[in-house]
Amino acid sequence: MLKSLFTRRLAPILGLLALSSVLQAAPEEMPEAFEQSTLEDTVSIESSGHLVLFSPVREVNNEIRSESLARLPVAGEGRLYRIARDSSREEARDHYLGLLRQRNAQILFECSSIRCGRSNVWANQIFNQAVLYGRDATQDYLIAGAVAEDGSRWLTLVYTVTRGNLREYVWVEHLRVEPGATIPGFGSVANRVDGPIIVPWQGGITYRFDWQATDRRRVTDLAREEGTVAVLLGYSELAADESFTDAMERARQATESLAEVLSKTGVSRDQQEIIIVGPAGVFNDPDRQGDRVEVVVISR
Repeated sequence: MLKSLFTRRLAPILGLLALSSVLQAAPEEMPEAFEQSTLEDTVSIESSGHLVLFSPVREVNNEIRSESLARLPVAGEGRLYRIARDSSREEARDHYLGLLRQRNAQILFECSSIRCGRSNVWANQIFNQAVLYGRDATQDYLIAGAVAEDGSRWLTLVYTVTRGNLREYVWVEHLRVEPGATIPGFGSVANRVDGPIIVPWQGGITYRFDWQATDRRRVTDLAREEGTVAVLLGYSELAADESFTDAMERARQATESLAEVLSKTGVSRDQQEIIIVGPAGVFNDPDRQGDRVEVVVISR
C-alpha cells in the first residue's frame, strides 16, 4: 500500500520534471548557464544590423574581414560568465553543445585555436568585451541556429577563451532574428550539409592529422544518424619538382589513411565517400591551403 501511495505521488513530480526539461529545451529560451560559472555581465542586444560571423575573423587595415558574415536585424541578449578554476572552458563548451543538441539546433560554424583568428579581434571588435582578450591558441567559437514552434529563428553564439592569467571565460549571445533576414547556411537544404571540417596532414608512409578533438567528436556524432554520408575530399599541394600524378597519389593515400582512422572511431567505411582533388582545388581562404582532407557530413 505504501509503495502504491509513493508511486501515485511520485508520478506527477516526474511529469513536472519532464515538462520542465522540455521547456528548458525550447529554442527561444536563453541557454541555461554552465553550472561551474559565475555571471559577470549581461548586455541587451537589439539592432537592425548586428554583426554575426560564420567563418574565421581577420583584421585588415583596422577593418573586420571574414569569408562569411552578416549584419542581421536581431533582438536578444549577451551574457559573460567567468568559469570556476576547478572547471574548464572545454567543459563549458560541451555543456552548451549538449543544450543545442536538445534543441535540434544546427551548427552553422565552429572553430578553435588560431583557426578562429585573433582573440583580440573577437574580444574588442566583435563582442566589445575586453575581458575576452586571451590566447589565440586557447579559444573556440561556435554559432548554431534553431527554429521555434512559432516559426521564429534563433541564433546562439558561444565563445570561450583562456586569458594570459589563466582565468577562463565564456560569452553567450542568444538572438531572435527578424523574419525575412537571410542567415548564411541556415535553410532546409543547408541543414543536411555540415562542413567542411579541415584536417591538415603530414607524412608519407604514415600520416599525422592535425585536427581538434572537438572536430573528431563532431564527425562521429553526426555519423551516428542512419543514412549519413561522410565525404572525404583529399587535397595536396603541388611541389616544385612534383608531377600532377604524384601529387594526386599523395592525396589519395593520405585520404584513405584518414578514412581508416574514422572507421576505427565509429564512422564505417560504408558511410564514407572519398573524392581526390589533389592540387586541382584552388581557394582564397587561407585555411583551405596545402595538404589537407576536408570532411563534409551529409545527412539523409
